[in-house]
Amino acid sequence: MSILTILLTSIGLAMDACAVSLAKGMCYTKKNAIKFSLVYAISFGFFQGIMPLIGYTVGVNFTGSITFLDHWIAFILLVFIGIKMIYEAFGEQDLSCELEIKVKDILLLGIATSIDALAVGVSFAFFEVDILFACIIIGLVTFALSFLSGYIGRFVGSLLHTYAEVAGGVILILIGSKILIEHLFF
Repeated sequence: MSILTILLTSIGLAMDACAVSLAKGMCYTKKNAIKFSLVYAISFGFFQGIMPLIGYTVGVNFTGSITFLDHWIAFILLVFIGIKMIYEAFGEQDLSCELEIKVKDILLLGIATSIDALAVGVSFAFFEVDILFACIIIGLVTFALSFLSGYIGRFVGSLLHTYAEVAGGVILILIGSKILIEHLFF
């Protein structure tokens, strides 16, 4: 898998975390914006980086028995996740403000925003990919984009939330389509 594909996948996967960071950022004050953005970014980056490894480990155990379907599985998983992200972008938004950091909330949000990365990890098992490199890139990209989103959220409010989710969904759908087309026609 090319570095470009890993980067695009990373950006697509990071959009859930970015949307949450952006929404949380709307509640930040000048005094706490960097601290809160950093805490959420660390959590999101960690979980987003570890989940593909877990998914990959599960997927590797089934690769031998279903290699004739691998491109279809990757396509279906990525398109499903992409459509889900686009659908959720237009759903009800919870933008309630809390000005304290709760470990439970951070962990739950970290896990919730990285479930998609678990499924992507399963699809990685069907391709030649340096999984540790991919996980590090996914984690770092999520960290950086989440931090920026949280900090930017303080200034721009809810305007960009929907666009971030839609962009992430479209990127994942395009990557899934690319995988399917490459395996069927090249």
